[in-house]
Amino acid sequence: MARLVFYEKPGCVGNARQKALLVASGHELDVRNLLSESWTPETLRPFFGSKPLAEWFNASSPKVKAGAIDFAALTDESALALMIADPLLIRRPLLQAGDRRESGFDQPTIDAWIGLKPTDIPVTDRCAMA
Repeated sequence: MARLVFYEKPGCVGNARQKALLVASGHELDVRNLLSESWTPETLRPFFGSKPLAEWFNASSPKVKAGAIDFAALTDESALALMIADPLLIRRPLLQAGDRRESGFDQPTIDAWIGLKPTDIPVTDRCAMA
């Protein structure tokens, strides 16, 4: 069992399913609102690890869907500044257990990290809405 800080967008159906799977797997969650957190580049950057910059972003965000984000033109610093100004751009959930941080809900990665039990809960890495 792991104790996880789970940063979500309240009301996100995808995040609700992800939380249900984690709880069914025996994990304890400290759920926080991703949108109201006081992010800084130093607190947000560790969640993305070595992922490509485009994978830091929520593909369901209206700005991303509209093509308003030019990923090729972004630096780490400018990407973080955009996400801090508009947290809907952040791929969610953000997860933290101890010193490790992850973004998104890649089930194989999370299973290898903390373990997930097989369930009938349908889980994806995407929200239907930003």
